[in-house]
Amino acid sequence: MAIDKSMPILIVDDYKTMLRVLRNLLRQLNFGNIEEATDGSMALQKLRQQDFGFVISDWNMEPMTGIQLLREVRADDKLKHLPFIMITAESKSENVIVAKQAGVSNYIVKPFSAETLKSKMTSVLGEF
Repeated sequence: MAIDKSMPILIVDDYKTMLRVLRNLLRQLNFGNIEEATDGSMALQKLRQQDFGFVISDWNMEPMTGIQLLREVRADDKLKHLPFIMITAESKSENVIVAKQAGVSNYIVKPFSAETLKSKMTSVLGEF
C-alpha cells in the first residue's frame, strides 16, 4: 500500500531552526501537510485535537520532553498506534534502550540528512 503523502505530520522541537530543517526535509520527500509544536505538552494537545499520521519529536525539550510525550502517546488508546520517530543529539545506547522501552518506532541521531530521515520513515511506514 502506498503511503499517503498528504497525511498530517506533527514535528515537535523547541528549537525553531530544527523545525525549519525538518519541515524542509519533509518537503523534499514530498510531504506537505506539516504541523509544528514547540514542546511535548503542546504536541499532546494537538494530537488529541486532530488526526495525525506520524510524529517526529526531539527528545530534549522543556517542560515536557520527547520521551514523556512518547509515553503519553503510548498510554492513550486513541494515539498508541501512531508512528513516532525520536530525534536526539545523544547517541548513548541507554537512550536508545529507554526510547525502545517507551515504544518509539524509530530513532535518529543529529545531525542527519534527508536520506537518513527517509530511510527511518520507510522502516516505520513502508516505501513511499
